[in-house]
Amino acid sequence: MRLDKVEVIVNPRSGSVNEGSPDELKAELEARGITARIQVFDGHRFEAMLDDAFAAQPDLLIVLAGDGTVRAVASRAGPDGPLVAPLPGGTMNMLPKAVYGVTDWRKALALALDEGEARDIAGGVVDGEPFYCAAILGPAALWAPAREALREWKIVRSLAQARWALKKAFSGRVRYRLDRGELKRAEALVLISPLISTAMNKSNGLEAAVMTTRDAREAFRLAANAVFSDWRDDPGVKTQVVMRAHAWSRARIPALLDGETVRLSTDAEIRFLPVAFRALAPLAPTGEAAS
Repeated sequence: MRLDKVEVIVNPRSGSVNEGSPDELKAELEARGITARIQVFDGHRFEAMLDDAFAAQPDLLIVLAGDGTVRAVASRAGPDGPLVAPLPGGTMNMLPKAVYGVTDWRKALALALDEGEARDIAGGVVDGEPFYCAAILGPAALWAPAREALREWKIVRSLAQARWALKKAFSGRVRYRLDRGELKRAEALVLISPLISTAMNKSNGLEAAVMTTRDAREAFRLAANAVFSDWRDDPGVKTQVVMRAHAWSRARIPALLDGETVRLSTDAEIRFLPVAFRALAPLAPTGEAAS
């Protein structure tokens, strides 16, 4: 694959990147005979930096940054833009893990350059916001930070976040409709892309998981299953494949999109995107992404 024009965006302040990372990345590229322009994000003019990178019409755009920056670059590229290499530079690194199956950006870069080819990445869009791994809508989205803290054995932090999430979880629920189905209520509506879903073997829609809990005891059980086992086996979870979904709430809907917390409108539409963007990656990840 010809990579005559390569653009690189690095955020040295993101979770697993440092001030020396731009020079390390440049050396890795030059060792393979690739000349690239590297732009380092300094906290200002991010949109102008993106405009400049895409205006160069590169064959490949490498991004080494956190989840929000990676998601912004993939969204701007879309299905007709340049190939994207989303390297893991943040904390959760959901999309990079799903694409490359590794957490080290050097290994991910080697996979992209040595074994990669153009790979269509499916995803979805909710309320105008793209996601490529998973979207969690509803108060239960607030459980995610507690789950990540517990996985890292930060028990005190996890319990504090869990108590806060529990308080919020029963302050309201989300009304939803899947495709043309009935209008129902749930604690959370989760949309999972084919990229990370272990229940789908083809890109024919989003796996919709509906989570229902009646009280605090069920909420803790569901949270524990999300950490220690396959949450699809929980009796409070129902799944199906959908092309569209709709969610409503009296207040703005809290959501987690590929690891980034956002607030959606009170009326959010979700659509499946068969080709959301194209990545330079092996046809199948070499590691295992969490779903």
